[in-house]
Amino acid sequence: MPSRDSVALVTGASRGIGAATAERLRRDGWRVETAERGTGVDLGEPGAGAAAVERLDRIDAAVCNAGTTARAGVLEVSREEWDRVIAVNLGGAFEVAQAAARRMVDTGGGSIVLIASLMSFVGGYNIAPYTASKGGVAQLAKAMSNELAGRGVRVNAIAPGYVETEMAESLEDWKRREVEARIPLGRFAQPEEIADVIAFLLSDDARYITGAVIPVDGGFLAR
Repeated sequence: MPSRDSVALVTGASRGIGAATAERLRRDGWRVETAERGTGVDLGEPGAGAAAVERLDRIDAAVCNAGTTARAGVLEVSREEWDRVIAVNLGGAFEVAQAAARRMVDTGGGSIVLIASLMSFVGGYNIAPYTASKGGVAQLAKAMSNELAGRGVRVNAIAPGYVETEMAESLEDWKRREVEARIPLGRFAQPEEIADVIAFLLSDDARYITGAVIPVDGGFLAR
């Protein structure tokens, strides 16, 4: 369990996985701070991620969850759409993680969880910017863990599969049935099930885990 004063920052906490994570961490005893676009924080803008960290009096854990996507074929997607997705999903995650790690190194350590994706491992269709950004997030977790393990900071990533969020609600019925048929557990995850894994990685129970990219996908990648 975290100490009474332990602070966790969760980005993109207004809904879905972020909201479930913030709630789970509060139950675990963390003091949770959030950063999302609806509160005037745009993590796609340079400097926004660092500012979100710097406003905190301390930081012991960071969950880099904020993300966006652009649905268009690789022949149609615009450079503007590409840049926006990369800026939020990869640039924003890096900036928050870097700023948090700097603080953690100075204060005795901490834990960072980046939110990668099933698409870190597979190509998908009509989401090339998203897939590229999430592949980068997975590699970022590994790169940061290599440099920071000896300085008391653990960095891991989780790779959720299909989750019951607003994005899933946009799927046509036939597509949802097709996807569920490919998931060995036979259903989409609930956001709380993703939050449980994040909470574990931030806890002392995961104190010997760093540099991992953990699929939380109902067995999708195992097929």
